Amino acid sequence: MTLFENGRRTRGVRVRRRTTALLLGATLVATGAVVAVAAPAAAEDCSSVPWMDTAKSADERTRALLGASSQHQKYRWLVEQPANSPTRTTWNPGFPGEAPVVYPAQVPCTPEVIYANGPDGVYRSAGTTAWPGPIAVAATWNLELGEQKAVAHGAESFDKRSAVILGPGIASGRTPLSGRGSEYFGEDPVLSGLMAAANVRGLEDGNPDKPVIANLKHYVANEQEIAREESSSNMDERTFKQIYDLPYEIAVRKSDPGSLMCSYNQVNGVYACENEILTTSLREDYPFQGYVMSDFGSVHSTAPSLNAGLDQELNRPVWFTPARLDAALAAGEITQQRIDEAAYRVVHSYIAGGLFDHPVPATPVANVSTPEHKALAREIAEQSTVLLKNEGALPLAAGDLTVAVIGQTASSVPTDGVSAKTACAWDFPFGPPGGTALNCDALVDPLTALTDRVAQAGGEVVYDNGANAAQAAAVASAADVAIVFGHYTMGETQDLPDLRLDGNGDELIAAVAASAPSTVAVLNAGSAVEMPWIDDVDAVFHAWHSGEQFGPALARLVYGDVNPSGKLPMTFPVSLEDTPTAGSEAQYPGVPDEEGILQVDYSEGLKVGYRWYEAEGIEPLFEFGHGLSYTEFSYDKVTVTPRSTTGDKEIRVRFKLTNTGDVAGTEVAQVYLELPDASGEPSKRLIGWERVTLAPGEHRNVQVTLSPADLADLHLLEYWDAAASAWTTASGSYTVTVGGSVDADAAATFSIR
Repeated sequence: MTLFENGRRTRGVRVRRRTTALLLGATLVATGAVVAVAAPAAAEDCSSVPWMDTAKSADERTRALLGASSQHQKYRWLVEQPANSPTRTTWNPGFPGEAPVVYPAQVPCTPEVIYANGPDGVYRSAGTTAWPGPIAVAATWNLELGEQKAVAHGAESFDKRSAVILGPGIASGRTPLSGRGSEYFGEDPVLSGLMAAANVRGLEDGNPDKPVIANLKHYVANEQEIAREESSSNMDERTFKQIYDLPYEIAVRKSDPGSLMCSYNQVNGVYACENEILTTSLREDYPFQGYVMSDFGSVHSTAPSLNAGLDQELNRPVWFTPARLDAALAAGEITQQRIDEAAYRVVHSYIAGGLFDHPVPATPVANVSTPEHKALAREIAEQSTVLLKNEGALPLAAGDLTVAVIGQTASSVPTDGVSAKTACAWDFPFGPPGGTALNCDALVDPLTALTDRVAQAGGEVVYDNGANAAQAAAVASAADVAIVFGHYTMGETQDLPDLRLDGNGDELIAAVAASAPSTVAVLNAGSAVEMPWIDDVDAVFHAWHSGEQFGPALARLVYGDVNPSGKLPMTFPVSLEDTPTAGSEAQYPGVPDEEGILQVDYSEGLKVGYRWYEAEGIEPLFEFGHGLSYTEFSYDKVTVTPRSTTGDKEIRVRFKLTNTGDVAGTEVAQVYLELPDASGEPSKRLIGWERVTLAPGEHRNVQVTLSPADLADLHLLEYWDAAASAWTTASGSYTVTVGGSVDADAAATFSIR
């Protein structure tokens, strides 16, 4: 039996672009080809220790360390805390009534390593930067900017004494209700995979003297917080490969992360951390060469987990204790080779990643948020804020304007416990109630920034906290324009109940819109928002969780100092009833089986995100890729060369892009592809994009090049053939469309023979 009922697996079908020394080294360790190396006379004398010899390769150093290790010293690498606390020997048992877990001290000259959660920044630490969330970074469609942010994040993490960062995260946006949607990069596999890869490259390659290891998470099909530890994501093989596995494959191929985390949920009835996909898909199909760690408490076995490909149990020893590993080895349930392989992967990743050679500071650096980091945070906030609607209200003109700023999240002063900090970052449940994941103490709130910018333009600001909608409406009626704020909170362990604004948000915006001469709504949320008042407002900004520079970024956007360029990385439905899983308990949140495991039926298949709306002919509120500017752009003269190809050669998409408006602006020009009918694809798919800045009236001939490497690594032309268990390219005619969103309609065709 296989995990997927309708297909076999393709194993080892691609050759990795880099050396296979890691796997070779694991084999040498496992087969006893390593000669034991004597430990140094004194633990503090590391000059004679071969695993600290930087003239040797990471493979040689890893083999030397494991060759000098006893069996139980090797076991230490299979659990986070023993691996990273080399002198500690005893841990409390994982189950009541068991004896304490005891290890020998680790071999000398191994580093203390601290893991830290934080796909969006350093969590809950003073003196750090509160960055816009990952979904906001995705809304920039700017891979270079995302990588720059990760470089800064990595440096701050290292200086705060954390060397393994649990992030970036990937999910596929199956439902906009997912409580952790703000931690991910949206609903498209290519955009998500490339954004995650940029994040990994920035973290791991951006600071050679301050090295950190990225941890890509949570693998895989971890699409809801409801019953995340007691649910099974059930799907066919094609859906798995094209929607849920693909962004991980892209991220791995384009960045080579040092580690990856398996998720809580089951996949087709088997827990992710003891699922064969850790080997068949992750190791053999990609192949991934780092180490796989579990999430907290997501291990449910010893032998099945280790044999499936899990290398390290997160936190303290529970299932990978010396006693359990010894017993499984004696019973023939696991092999010495697999133990050595797991230890090798962890040690090799640490050494190759620089963790042995560049230890973190002895004490945390107090303030690591530099002026450059703050400027970068503001730039991300500016580029990520999406102008959803604008009927002439924006940008504001200079002059004697009275601007009403209304809403709890506009000000740093709390109203009923809600303030601008609430909108700064997503809610973090593991701490004081109402606390945000990032340190938002340095937040410059919108009220402060707008007051300064309006005064600079010759106007004035009046403020109302919005707690009383009628009172706020009265304030708005006396102003020239009202900027009204709405939000909802979201976070780990729970999904959203709906897509409506928290508190009186919808009532407030409707009341202000009914009384103000002109109304601009500003929304802070990590996912889609229903907008029953959309026809009554003049403009809408979606600002996600914009971080500490939210205020300055918004002030510059409102006045046109910066022209909006953000684009939606996810579809905004008119209502929750329009989403792929609406109305079906079997699809979401799932139906419990006799053991209490929610069986979640992914029967929508490939129709996730914009694919659903395209295939079903449902008009969303705002489509994937949508985002307005203060200027307009036109597309024409789309061509594709060559017109006929075999599908493994470079493909060039060319088009003319013109700024037809009166101000300079940046357009994210998106390229989509429709496969031949024989492929069975439900809709077009995103295959590339280009950020292009044009002066008023300027045009440019833009080219998006699909290289052979991208065609292979991103599977841009391919679909998963479940019968053959392989990526397949259909012969026939392909249609390319180019435009400012998935609704792109400037088209050209080419054929694959």
